[in-house]
Amino acid sequence: MARPSLNDLAAFAAVASHRSFRKAADAMGVSRSALSHAIIGLEGKLGIRLLNRTTRSVSPTQAGARLLARLDPLLQDLDQALDTLSEARGTPSGELRINANKSGARILLRDVVPRFLELYPGVELDLVSEGRLVDIVEQGFDAGVRLLEAVPQDMVAVKFGGEVRFIAVAAPSYLQGREPPDTPDDLHAHSCIRQRLPSGKRYRWEFSRRGAEVAVDVPGTLTLDDNDLLVEAAAAGHGIAYVPEHFARSCLQAGRLVTLLDDWCPPIPGLALYYPRNRHVPSPLRAFIDLLKDADRERGTRGTTA
Repeated sequence: MARPSLNDLAAFAAVASHRSFRKAADAMGVSRSALSHAIIGLEGKLGIRLLNRTTRSVSPTQAGARLLARLDPLLQDLDQALDTLSEARGTPSGELRINANKSGARILLRDVVPRFLELYPGVELDLVSEGRLVDIVEQGFDAGVRLLEAVPQDMVAVKFGGEVRFIAVAAPSYLQGREPPDTPDDLHAHSCIRQRLPSGKRYRWEFSRRGAEVAVDVPGTLTLDDNDLLVEAAAAGHGIAYVPEHFARSCLQAGRLVTLLDDWCPPIPGLALYYPRNRHVPSPLRAFIDLLKDADRERGTRGTTA
């Protein structure tokens, strides 16, 4: 039996883990056709089928699952060994992939990325900004950014950026002639600008006061999927919006918006960068986390908010 190459084995592990040629190809930076040829060649060398393929799905065969279980720790050990060589050179190198929402990406670009790129020119940073929550391991990311309360429990979380406060806002022109809401239930008598989540579901506005928590599926005829657009629509008088405070700050300072239900809008723990607990942390990610912590300490000393 011809011995397969390491590249072929890594290609199989990627496809079997992602259960998708497209996702595996994107993670490895190769074409789907090249990946398919590699798998066909590997199965030919081993004389056994490793993957079940249909037009809709890809899954390991029993033999493929056994091979994947043995390969995964070996490939992780190899990554760690190569990373050790990078450390021996005294500077991180390679690729660092981080999945973040727009708010997190903005903070990282402002506070961490410039310094990181200056100190570690040998690292290629791939910062993917999208609203949907993804499985960072399945999608081939080294780390992700979410609100701390949404970080999976099996992940290590590094808080940054301070607390976040979601607020209800409206334009003075909208409130003219209307009774402002005193409780979240009063929102049912108003026109609200609703938010569509990346999953396709509408966001239920969540409020809290003295331990009482309320989630309201607010009424409204306008639904948007971006916080900046929600602020613009509210400032134009189209209704009440519910957004992170920093998105509305400039409009609040200019008097184009006012806050509502302040007692029901306490701050919550903010963003966190997170990564798998039981996997080797590559040196580029460790260096990024160190700079993130430094930036957050400096930010805390200044007493500023994101």
